[in-house]
Amino acid sequence: MKNKMWRFLTNPRKATYLLLLFYAVGVAGMVFEFSRPWFIRLIPFALLLSTFLLIIHHKGTKNMRMAIVVAVLYLAGFFVEVLGVNTGLIFGEYSYGPGLGWKVFNTPLMIGLNWVLLIYTSASVLQSLGWKSPAIVAGGATMMLTYDLVLEQVAPVMDMWTWSAAGVPVQNYISWWVIAALMHALVASNRLKFTNRLAMPVILIQFIFFTIIYIFIR
Repeated sequence: MKNKMWRFLTNPRKATYLLLLFYAVGVAGMVFEFSRPWFIRLIPFALLLSTFLLIIHHKGTKNMRMAIVVAVLYLAGFFVEVLGVNTGLIFGEYSYGPGLGWKVFNTPLMIGLNWVLLIYTSASVLQSLGWKSPAIVAGGATMMLTYDLVLEQVAPVMDMWTWSAAGVPVQNYISWWVIAALMHALVASNRLKFTNRLAMPVILIQFIFFTIIYIFIR
């Protein structure tokens, strides 16, 4: 039974189907107010599931340098959010809700993982298209900014975070792009290869997930 499950999870096509099913159920749960609170609790699990599947499908660089860079990306992503949410200096005035799970210094531990996941998937997609390092830095940051443009519209409804202002400040998008570019530059400068057939499905499914929720709840 365990071998069958492992073969299922390590098959890119079947793993993609699993993600599609999981996020499709998530859409159904999120668009209805009566079920939304229950599905909000699954947001951390969704991030963990996506990360786990990416890990087992990773075929690129596997060494200590990559482990260190990933750790740095996590810590950088987490602490820039700690600074941001506690001072309002980076992204603007905002606060985290319970949607992303446990918090330290008013910041969900999962937010660092989210930065890693987005850097990894966007870099992997662009590397698979044959893009070179300078273009990946700019292109990867732009991919992540496009992703964030949609995510920001649904984050409050999903209890992930809310802004003090009436709308999302432009400062947030500028900071998001600059930080993403710096993180991609770190990956590029260390010549890490992110080869993963599940990278495109993960980031695309998540983007579609947020887009559909936005269409239904706006």
